[in-house]
Amino acid sequence: MADRIKHQLFFPHPPEQVWEYLTRADLMQLWLMPNDFKPTIGHEFQFKTKPMPQLDFDGIVYCKVLEIAPHHTLSYSWKSGPGNGKIELDSIVTWKLVPKDNGTELLLEHGAFKGFDHLGMFSALDGGWFKNMHKIAELLNVANRETTTL
Repeated sequence: MADRIKHQLFFPHPPEQVWEYLTRADLMQLWLMPNDFKPTIGHEFQFKTKPMPQLDFDGIVYCKVLEIAPHHTLSYSWKSGPGNGKIELDSIVTWKLVPKDNGTELLLEHGAFKGFDHLGMFSALDGGWFKNMHKIAELLNVANRETTTL
């Protein structure tokens, strides 16, 4: 099994706009999950969604902000399990924003999986991140259309 998930997507928007969708809890909820994220190193937060017992996932992702360089890098731990305090997935999510002349290259790496061998969850995460990055693009496009037509 692969030991990391990697995706990249180009956005025809400046890094500051893309960054907002990675660091504002209200915007993150639109493309990922309800959460109590705050862009502060050391802040512990959770993402919550419906449980998926078939993937040994109780619907709660436990996270801690590890690194923040505004408009450039965001990293947080990502831990989950079947419930009752049992963690089976212990990993790290890192976002990197690379400014380009006509927008931003967004790089996602979800790796540092420790002792994890649940192929179903790995596959779900891989597809989920890909889909969610495209949701960010759609949301940015809609937001920019709304502000240019006002």
